[in-house]
Amino acid sequence: MSRAPVRLQVLGCSGSIASGSRTTAFLLDDNVLIDAGTGVGDLALDAMARVDDILVSHSHLDHVLAIPLLADSVMKLRLAQPERGPIRVHGLPETLAALRAHLFNGQLWPDFTSIPSAAYPIIRLLPFAIGDTLRFGRGDAERHVEVLPASHTVPACGFAVDSEEGWWVYSGDTGSNPALWAALKGRRIAHLIIETAFGDDERWLADLSGHLAPSSLATELAQLDGSVPVHITHPKPGEVAAVVAQIRAIDTAHRVEPLVKGLVFTL
Repeated sequence: MSRAPVRLQVLGCSGSIASGSRTTAFLLDDNVLIDAGTGVGDLALDAMARVDDILVSHSHLDHVLAIPLLADSVMKLRLAQPERGPIRVHGLPETLAALRAHLFNGQLWPDFTSIPSAAYPIIRLLPFAIGDTLRFGRGDAERHVEVLPASHTVPACGFAVDSEEGWWVYSGDTGSNPALWAALKGRRIAHLIIETAFGDDERWLADLSGHLAPSSLATELAQLDGSVPVHITHPKPGEVAAVVAQIRAIDTAHRVEPLVKGLVFTL
C-alpha cells in the first residue's frame, strides 16, 4: 500500500530574530512540530490546537521557546477535547530534564506538566534515545521519524523523516558530526537540511559553540554518498546570502540553497 505524501512546512529557519526572521520550527503534516522556535507563533490558533506532538532537538531557547506559549494558547481548546490527551513533548532525557528544571519551573513559566492537574496535564514529557524510530499517524498516513546523532554544546539530536521519495534529514544544531554520516550511509536522501550558523570569518565562534561554518560544512558534506539537495538553516538574520555564497564557493558537488520560511516539502 502506498503512503500518503509527507508534508513538511518550514515555520522558521533563522539563527535569531528580526523582521521576517523566525527561529527553527517545522510542521510535519498538521499535527507534529519538529522543534518549536518563534516560527510557531505565525500559525493560526486553530492550527496550533491541532499539534499533538513536539519533537525537540535540544534545549536551547531558540528551539523550545514556543512550547510553553503554545500550551498556554491552546489549553482551553484542548481541554474541551479530553479524549486527545496532553501535548506530547519528545526529547532526549537530558533535554526534558532541562525543560523541567529551567522552563516549566514556576519561575520562568508555570509547570504545564501539572496544569490543570498532575493527573490531566496539558503537556507530557516523553524521552527518546538516539537511534529510536518514532511513529505518528495511522494507516497510509503513518509517519516514521528516526532520531539522529548531533554534536552540540548540550545533548542534542537531529531527525530523519521517511517518505516515498527518500529521507528528509534535519541535522539539528551540530558541529563536526561523523556519527551522522555513519547513520545515513547507504540511504536515499531526498533533502538534507543542515545548519551553518556562522560565516568563515567567525569559524572560531562556530567551533566554540558547536556549530558549522562554510569550510567545516564542506568537510561534513564530503562524507555524503553522492549529491543531494542541501538546504542551509540557522544563519543569523542579514547573513544568509553571504554564508550561502561562501558555501557555494567551496563546495560545487551539491545543490546548496538557503532554507526559506514558508517553504513546503511534499514527499
